[in-house]
Amino acid sequence: MNDFLRRIAGAAALLLALVTGPAVAQAVKPAPLTILISIDGFRADYLQRGVTPSIAALAAEGVRATAMHPSYPSLTFPNHYTLVTGLRPDRSGIVDNNMEDPRKPGVAFSMGKVDISHDPFWWDEAEPLWVTAEKAGVRTATMFWPGSDLPIHGVQPHDWKMYDKKFLADQRVDLVLAWLDRPPAERPRFVTLYFDEVDSAGHAAGPDSQEVNAALARTDAAVGRLVAGLKAKGLFAEADLVIVADHGMAATAPERVTYLDDLLPADGWHAVSMGSEATIRPMPGHEEEVAEALLAPHPHMTCWRKADVPVRFHYGKNPRVPPFVCLGQTGWLIESHASVIGHPVGRGAHGFDPYDPLMDALFVAHGPAFKTGAVQPAFDNVDIYPLLAALIGVADRPNDGRLADLTSSLAQ
Repeated sequence: MNDFLRRIAGAAALLLALVTGPAVAQAVKPAPLTILISIDGFRADYLQRGVTPSIAALAAEGVRATAMHPSYPSLTFPNHYTLVTGLRPDRSGIVDNNMEDPRKPGVAFSMGKVDISHDPFWWDEAEPLWVTAEKAGVRTATMFWPGSDLPIHGVQPHDWKMYDKKFLADQRVDLVLAWLDRPPAERPRFVTLYFDEVDSAGHAAGPDSQEVNAALARTDAAVGRLVAGLKAKGLFAEADLVIVADHGMAATAPERVTYLDDLLPADGWHAVSMGSEATIRPMPGHEEEVAEALLAPHPHMTCWRKADVPVRFHYGKNPRVPPFVCLGQTGWLIESHASVIGHPVGRGAHGFDPYDPLMDALFVAHGPAFKTGAVQPAFDNVDIYPLLAALIGVADRPNDGRLADLTSSLAQ
């Protein structure tokens, strides 16, 4: 295709988005109840294993996607925030599970540092849907969704709970059902629910393990418990359920590791993040030496200056992204010898190329807004946000998604 035809095609796509986006949103009738369920690490093809009958039944009676592509990097915090903001991580500000910001020198954000990660500074570059909904008078409730246990733009969900991994799946469901026991005027209309056991099993034992199958079965039973509870309350028929994952999972092994300290000068670099992907800042005076080492060809790792990250990843403009971004070949990790001491390499990881099928995430939807027995073609997870906004009847904020991409899922 020559440049002229590319410009024509691009203009046509933009016109289609402008024309169909609002029209599709207006055609979606807001539901009395919308529940967004995330099953962390539920790879799209896990649905075919025959161990999740509750979710499979919802898919058969509703919609399932062949694949939902995560955003880069295909990690937990960035993608959970993308799902509820419609912004890719480079725009939402949650660019990684581990981050640094030039405006806060010496401070490192990570999932495990609650005193730092609960500072709204890290989250305020975007507005999650529960904040927009609360501002519009729509009551919301969140069960462990990343970012929901702190005020963002000064607003929190009406109901929320501080993350506690020991709070079991059934307990999470039962608390959501308790929130829904209130009179209609006091009941949340938008609810999020998060499960983490499948991801934990995938990291520890690998995606093809019996441990993952057992975690899938237990999580599926919790979804079944939710459905049964909704039916008992007379809410199931009018509820729209959207079940997603943040990413998939690939098998890893201790012998498949690229060690940065075998390539880079001692004391000449600082890794902000490592694992399936790595982000690296050279120390003063070592910029060229680090660049030469990283940008050279490597058998199981590709590195770029942040300005040269492939366009399809939509990544590298945010100031929180360090000068160098490295991506492991799927199944290969990027570490240092020191980083694995006391933290042995697990049997599974994510964070790889979001368009690798092993990173594909689950999408199942069920309810009055959706078709019955439909299969949705593959799409990017940024489209979930405008879908949710339409389902709960609030205006979506500027975002990277296109509701029009999901028209084959929607009842008309």
